[in-house]
Amino acid sequence: MRPDRWCAIRAATVAVGLLLPAASVADSGLIKNLVFSETSELSSSAEIARRMFTPLAYRRVRSHFADVRAQPIDPAQQKFAVYIPPGPPPEKGFGLLVFIPPWPEASLPDGWSRLLDRHAIIFVSAANSGNDAGTLDRRVPLALLGYENIRRHYPIDAERVYVGGLSGGSRVALRVALAYPDVFRGALLNAGSDPIGGDQVSLPPADLFRRFQESTRIVFVTGERDEINRHGDAVSQTSLRNWCSFGLASVTMPQRGHEIANASGLAEALRDLEAPRSVDADKQAECRAHVDRRLASKVAAAQAALEAGDRSKAIEAVNAIDKEYGGVAEPAIDRLQRELDGLL
Repeated sequence: MRPDRWCAIRAATVAVGLLLPAASVADSGLIKNLVFSETSELSSSAEIARRMFTPLAYRRVRSHFADVRAQPIDPAQQKFAVYIPPGPPPEKGFGLLVFIPPWPEASLPDGWSRLLDRHAIIFVSAANSGNDAGTLDRRVPLALLGYENIRRHYPIDAERVYVGGLSGGSRVALRVALAYPDVFRGALLNAGSDPIGGDQVSLPPADLFRRFQESTRIVFVTGERDEINRHGDAVSQTSLRNWCSFGLASVTMPQRGHEIANASGLAEALRDLEAPRSVDADKQAECRAHVDRRLASKVAAAQAALEAGDRSKAIEAVNAIDKEYGGVAEPAIDRLQRELDGLL
């Protein structure tokens, strides 16, 4: 498409309200206070719970989702900042970075526009999505609404859709990447991460987790002097590898503390995100077999307690499986829970 043709189309898109009017549009391509209108099943309360709750937690709440399309947020009441690189999109479309901030403002970090231009990546970030906002009822659905509205109105390369964040926003970005690998092909974790599985980050249903293992690249970007979060990155990376996710990269910013990625840090992180992904099939198969054996052993122990009539021990075993394995163990958890219900 010719550049002048694309510019005309983009101007018309904003003018006719496919993206609702902004309070200000800067020459750089930064659009502030943008209001969106579209929702998606992906951002519904029911779908967020299905993907992000453990099977037992979801079992307890699913009856509340009578309307599976119900949204936790009305997009017409929210504001976003969007940065669109100049010129026509690449042949396969723009990349997209959905950014979850720790602060309440919707803004583009200083120095990022030049690198977004170089990689032809659109940036979107929601207001009032900082660390004071709720995770499941606000930060996650806002990220998904940002993705959905940009996707509908700009040509987007599905293989270059990323979620990222800073500090507490980075921790949420990891959860979003894990639960929505069919949307996000990578995550940029800037100075904040957690181990997956267990108390902090529940694993999604098995089909989604398998896709995460195979197609999601995780890039950690942390300041050299941010020792707490560098340690957290190491713990998170070990956890990801233990769960058979090997598409990891790490960027350390020299002489930097707990702060937003600078130009050189972001440049290296984007290169890592966009690098071709290769999977060692044998290594991944061996890892998955190990995980499956551990799970089978724990399911067998729970089953033995059931057969012995020790309901208390069986409940403890099932709860432990639910906590550690989350959606990966959903079929086994559902079966065991039905048997437990039958003992009442």
